[in-house]
Amino acid sequence: MDPIEEWSKSQERVIALLEGASGDQVERHVPSCPDWTVRDLFSHMVGLGTDVVAGDEPDDHNETWTARQVDERRGHSVGQLIEEWRRTAEPLRAWMRENGPRPLGDVIIHEQDLRGALGVPGGKDSGGVALIRDRFAPRVGARLPEGTTLGLVGTQWSWASDGGDPEQADVVLHADEFELHRASLARRSADQLRSWTTKGDVEPILDAFATLGDLPEEDRTE
Repeated sequence: MDPIEEWSKSQERVIALLEGASGDQVERHVPSCPDWTVRDLFSHMVGLGTDVVAGDEPDDHNETWTARQVDERRGHSVGQLIEEWRRTAEPLRAWMRENGPRPLGDVIIHEQDLRGALGVPGGKDSGGVALIRDRFAPRVGARLPEGTTLGLVGTQWSWASDGGDPEQADVVLHADEFELHRASLARRSADQLRSWTTKGDVEPILDAFATLGDLPEEDRTE
């Protein structure tokens, strides 16, 4: 899979999603990013690309940086945001060819956040989702308590934190690949993680899944 091609495919899916959204829909709050509306989250996605191309990208993607992206586009219509994103696309692809496909994560993760807010499923089986799933599973592994191993088992994909047999790990979770992918991004609740646990005690390792913030209190299904 070409990660830059997957970025482009996700961009077009997001544009189609937002072109079909009503004015009321773009003002909905996003459950996975509760401080932002759909328009705000899209402003961040567009602003991230513009900033990366301009060489303005802090290592930690801090809240001040992302908030500025939203604030600077506060009065922009969805059409204006789409136009800016399309202008940025080829320079960003060139940047990724030189520097690596790190921006793929932002578009893949937030595409599903937007879909959750709008109630329009799609893109779950994309190559981009698979690439980001494989990128974030080791991040969960790196957060595990010392001496504890974790196995994630989907229908066609599995992973073990120690590189061994996932079913032999101390804690084993069985779920659909997409659910495990979203869980690794702190997009699934502790109750959901508990319900997928088929071996061991997930309680002491719940924090390992909080890679992008706290786990949500309510179940998520986007």
